[in-house]
Amino acid sequence: MNAGPERGSLWIKSPLAIMAEGAENGLVVQDGRIVELVPSGATPRTEGTGVFDASEHVVLPGLINAHHHFYQTLTRAHPAALDKALFPWLESLYPIWAGLTPDMVALSSRLAIAELLLSGCTTASDHHYFVFSGLDNAIDIQVAEARRMGIRAVLTRGSMSLSQEEGGLPPRHVVQPEEVILAEGERLIGAYHDPAEGAMLQIVLAPCSPFSVSGALMRETAALARRHGVRLHTHLAETADETAFCEAQFGLRPLDYLASVDWLVDDVWLAHGIHFTRPEIARLGAAGVGICHCPSSNMILASGICPALELEAAGAPIGLGVDGSASNDGSNMIQEVRQAFLLQRLHSGADRVGHLAALRWATEGSARCLGRNDIGRIAVGKQADLALFKLDEPRFSGAGDPLAALVLCGAQRADRVMVAGEWRVVDGALPELDLDALMVEHQAAARRLWAE
Repeated sequence: MNAGPERGSLWIKSPLAIMAEGAENGLVVQDGRIVELVPSGATPRTEGTGVFDASEHVVLPGLINAHHHFYQTLTRAHPAALDKALFPWLESLYPIWAGLTPDMVALSSRLAIAELLLSGCTTASDHHYFVFSGLDNAIDIQVAEARRMGIRAVLTRGSMSLSQEEGGLPPRHVVQPEEVILAEGERLIGAYHDPAEGAMLQIVLAPCSPFSVSGALMRETAALARRHGVRLHTHLAETADETAFCEAQFGLRPLDYLASVDWLVDDVWLAHGIHFTRPEIARLGAAGVGICHCPSSNMILASGICPALELEAAGAPIGLGVDGSASNDGSNMIQEVRQAFLLQRLHSGADRVGHLAALRWATEGSARCLGRNDIGRIAVGKQADLALFKLDEPRFSGAGDPLAALVLCGAQRADRVMVAGEWRVVDGALPELDLDALMVEHQAAARRLWAE
C-alpha cells in the first residue's frame, strides 16, 4: 500500500499542539527525515517547501508498539479462553492456534497492522512464536505484509522447543527442534535484517518464555544474535505462576534464570516485567535491559502491574505494547497509552504519572527497547514518522491542553499518519486498502480456525 511520497519538502504547519520543543509552528520533512523545526512565529528556512495545514491537529512522534502477537487477532474474546489467568488461558488456546495456516498469518498480520496504523502507530514489533511444520515461513509472510502496508517493522522470530513431555507448557506438535530454530533465525537475519539508520525492517531472535524453551536454546540464541548484531526479546516475570515454574524447573527466580543464560544485557528487552523485587529492579536498570509494559493484557489476565516508574528510575528503558489481540483484545496504540497512564497512575499516584510520561513510553521509550535512536522523537535528523490527531469528537469538547486531551479524553483514531515521510493514513483511512473486504476475509479465517 503506497499513498505516494511527498515531493520535495513539506512544512507541517502551525499544529494545534506538538510533542516537541521549538516546533510550535511545525516541522519540515524532506526525503523521509525531519530536517527543520519551526519555532513560534517563524517560517521554514528550507526552500521550495509545500504546506500541510496542521492547525486542527495534535502532532506526535509516531507511536511505537514494542510487543504484539499479530496472529492472535483471529482469537479475540474466544469462549474457551474467557476469564482465565495466563497458564490456563494459553492451554485453552494452544490447540486452536495449532490450526494456523499461511493465509491466516497473512490476514491476521494485515489486519493488525491496519489497526495499528489507524491508531497512530508507525513502528510495530511482532513476536510470532507459533512456528511449526506447515507454517515454517510465517516470518516471511509477515515481512511481505509489513512491506505491503508500509509500516516500519521489527519482526521477532519466536520459538518454542520445550513441550509438555519435557516439562514445558505447549503441546508437542507446536514445538520445533532447536537446531531448526537456530538455522531459521540465521536465515531470516541474512534475508531481511537491515542494521542501517532508517531501516524499515529488522529481525530479532525471541525464544518465547521460560516455560516453552530450554536454557540451552536461550544461550545459543543469545550467541547467534550477538554474532549478527541483532537484538533479543522474550516474555519474563509476567505472572506468579511463571515464578513458581522457574523455581521448580531451574531452582532460580526468573531474573536469575535470565542471567544464567546470558540475557541480562542491554541488547535485550522483555515483555511484561511485572514480578521483580527491588534488588532485581536495580539489576535490570544497571544492565540496561528494556521492559515493554502491556497494561491492557496485564489487566485482562490479572497478571499484575509492571513497576514502570521504579524500573525507569533504575535505568531500564520502558516501552509500551498492545500485546496479543487475544489478551487485549485489540491493537490500538493510542488506547494503550491511556491504559498505561491510568494503571500507572493508580499504582504510583496522580502526582507521579502525567500524560507526557505515558506518551514518552509509547515513543522514545519503545524506541530504546528496540535499540533505535532514529525514531521516537520529533527532532532534526530523526525519521519522519508522525501521528496527527484531530480533537473534533464530542469526547474532546471543552478540553484545555490538547496533548493531555489525547490521553485523558481517550483518543481512538489518528487522522493522518506518516511513515518515513509518506502518508499511510489520510483522513482517518488507509488509502488503497479495502478495510471492509479485509475484515470479511479475516472474520472468515477466524471462523475456520475456531472450527478446526
